[in-house]
Amino acid sequence: MHDRLLSFLRTQLPGAEGLTIRGLHRTTGGQSRENWPFDASWSDAEGPHDLPLLLRRDPIGSVLETDRRVEYGVLVALTGSGIPAPGIRWIDPDGEHLGRPAVVMDRLDGTCDHFVLSGGDLQLPEPDRRRLAERYCGVMASIHRFAWRDAGLDPAFFPVPAHPAHAAIDHWSAELARQQVEPHPELTEVACWLREHAPEAQTVTLVHGDLKPGNSLLHQDASGRWDVQVMLDWETAHLGDPLEDVGWVTNPLRQREHLIPGVWERADLIARWEAATGLTADPAAVRFWNVLANYKLATITLTGVRSFLDGRGERVWSASRSLARFLLRQIDEG
Repeated sequence: MHDRLLSFLRTQLPGAEGLTIRGLHRTTGGQSRENWPFDASWSDAEGPHDLPLLLRRDPIGSVLETDRRVEYGVLVALTGSGIPAPGIRWIDPDGEHLGRPAVVMDRLDGTCDHFVLSGGDLQLPEPDRRRLAERYCGVMASIHRFAWRDAGLDPAFFPVPAHPAHAAIDHWSAELARQQVEPHPELTEVACWLREHAPEAQTVTLVHGDLKPGNSLLHQDASGRWDVQVMLDWETAHLGDPLEDVGWVTNPLRQREHLIPGVWERADLIARWEAATGLTADPAAVRFWNVLANYKLATITLTGVRSFLDGRGERVWSASRSLARFLLRQIDEG
């Protein structure tokens, strides 16, 4: 990998002198992409450079099959927007140089705490956790306010859906059909419910697709205050209904990640998002996107099963019957 990466960087930095890479290694973090942190040094007409960087490469098998051109395109578009996204450097879209499709981006130091809002590893006091919860909501709102029409997104990778809910159902149903190794009639039932209850979108915005504290890095400033340094994992970003993200972060199965009992509840999150965006969160529409979130999670799990059975992944996955049962309860409510 060292030789492949060095060769690739030379193609991207034709005027560089003394190009070297140090500390390249593969981390265990990340379930959908390979992550390879490294440092790169070189000199050019602008002077010396010494940068911490991160190579994200497609694995042989994954729980989520995405296109690096989407990740690259959205990060280019977000450059300078004020939204906390990593700076993007280069792309090897077909894996010509790096063996499999990959991107290289800036690497930031920080703390990843999946359950920081409910205590997590940092064990922050309640006021700090409430402030972070509001900050995460604010980041989500800033994504939905992003002027994507002026950002130069390639329509080949960011099509504008005529009906975002139907587009989401079509996408994840096609993934389910492609990945499942046996019938899952309960998921077919859920898909039928989704089609019958698909809401109209009040607007089309940029959607992150996987917002959660576990996809962020936190940074502590000199005063000891923790803040969101950067949001990671933009590989599922697309144009769609902003309520898709709202439904993802208010999914009852994920409340330990996103809510603080008695302090930052579902209603608090939605009210703050509405105030920040000027949009409304119809309860029936949010419920639809809650169900879609778990339909998506079920499909991702079955993708992991398929990857393992095909010998492309090392982690043992199994179909989540408890998730299927929860989905059936969700569509039976009310």
